[in-house]
Amino acid sequence: MPRTDGDPALAGVPGGKNSNPGSAMSANTHLENIEKPVDVKMAAEFLGVSTSLVYAYVERKQIPHFRMMGRAIRFRLSELDSWRQQFHVNGGING
Repeated sequence: MPRTDGDPALAGVPGGKNSNPGSAMSANTHLENIEKPVDVKMAAEFLGVSTSLVYAYVERKQIPHFRMMGRAIRFRLSELDSWRQQFHVNGGING
């Protein structure tokens, strides 16, 4: 079995650096930090656009997304937030 104790990318992986075998607490903490993906409707609400526009972005590969089981389109809100920040315009009367 290859050594993994020097690779920080494997931290928390069984047998990797900082792993604690038999510690269910660390596994539960890791699962709580995983972001739950949202569907097209929730993504559209988050972005303030229609679902048809979100589908169009997906079709043109203009929005970060992934597919579950081949067809179901899902999004991570953190990725959508980063994506929409690129369109932010700092404007206003004085700015």
